[in-house]
Amino acid sequence: MKKQILSFLITILISFTGLFGQSSILSMRERSAVEDQILSTRIEQVVPQLMEREGIDLWVIVSREYNEDPVIETFLPSTWLAARRRTILVFYYDLKSKKLESMAVSRYDVGNVFKSVWNKEAQPDQWARLAEIIAEKDPKKIAVNKSKYFGLADGITATDLEDLQEAIGNKFSKRIVSAENLAIGWLETRIPEEMEYYQHICKIAHEIIAEGFSSKVITPGITSTEDVVWWYRERIRELKLTTWFHPSVSIQRADPESFDHLRSFSERPDQQIIQRGDLIHVDFGITYLRLNTDTQQHAYVLKIGESDAPEYLKNAFKRGNDLQDIFTSRFAVGKTGNEVLKASREEAIKQGITPSIYTHPIGYHGHAAGTTLGMWDSQDGVPFTGDYPLHANTAYSIELNAATYIEEWKKEIRIMLEEDAFFDGKSVRYINGRQKKLLLIGTVESHLGN
Repeated sequence: MKKQILSFLITILISFTGLFGQSSILSMRERSAVEDQILSTRIEQVVPQLMEREGIDLWVIVSREYNEDPVIETFLPSTWLAARRRTILVFYYDLKSKKLESMAVSRYDVGNVFKSVWNKEAQPDQWARLAEIIAEKDPKKIAVNKSKYFGLADGITATDLEDLQEAIGNKFSKRIVSAENLAIGWLETRIPEEMEYYQHICKIAHEIIAEGFSSKVITPGITSTEDVVWWYRERIRELKLTTWFHPSVSIQRADPESFDHLRSFSERPDQQIIQRGDLIHVDFGITYLRLNTDTQQHAYVLKIGESDAPEYLKNAFKRGNDLQDIFTSRFAVGKTGNEVLKASREEAIKQGITPSIYTHPIGYHGHAAGTTLGMWDSQDGVPFTGDYPLHANTAYSIELNAATYIEEWKKEIRIMLEEDAFFDGKSVRYINGRQKKLLLIGTVESHLGN
């Protein structure tokens, strides 16, 4: 029945999307129902699979109010905006019977999935109650969220870990292991129901970008890059959405200024006024239904008398698409981020492209859990996080740039692209298409393709 309700909500949402575009954004009450149902389905499908894969029979997640483990936040029901007091969630997976138990060693049920197994009046000590459960289950491995290299999997505090060890004693403390791969797996794995919504979310992001990069917002010679940035922030709020980072808008044009990564990630020295003939760039993301987007696109501001961008800019843009194709064609289950990065760069350079690749997972977080596929200042590979292997049913922001020397401008420019994509274990597909040609300010034209 729950799956039928979720399927119905997805159908309604997709139908409304075609009719009303951004106006189909769900109400807060509707979002709550969707988020809770997806969470229940994810726990039912994903957690047992991961605990089986990692050979872990007990997973303990501990957080105190306003000092939340990044993982526990993804298990809280939609109406909980934070943990309450100390919230302890426990998964027990019987590796023989293949049955999963989920419980909350807390004063309250945590949503519909985690039923409270602690009666404070009968057992005043919360840690002692957890110890009783662990002794009863007698697990071979007790996984906790601690990790040296993955911040999202390192959520247990020093105090909570000490209290846990003291409560369960030396016998069971020796069985404590890192839940690193379990936590990353939970955060990175996407289920089919989520991907239905993710397409809608990415579509909304694309629509907002196109609206901002249009004559509705930009008047050449008057509008500044900061004007556009704050328009995006206001538009997100108008749509009752949030963002996980402040947008940026930048300009490349026929002037002496060279591209600089450090400068592009920090505040520019002054407001730049957008002029005709500019190549403008946006880095933009939204958060909706607990999922995040991260998109970078380009637009060209038409000069008087122009109906299209110059061929030299269109050719440069195509090199960016070519680099995307080279990169995504090398995804394979079991390959590490560093292996994919190395092979992609070698092939791109062989084809005459000057590449820079800095792709990251996306999902519950913007810079999410999973393998790192390059950083802009680490093109030879990223230690530890780049050594994590690719898994099926995971999502990534395909983020990179291709450099091209523009003779007409006497300088090198960068086509900086970022589009959200899904890896099903066999191939990569863009969740809502990708930018295939420059947006043109002064006309309305489709720019998304497969």
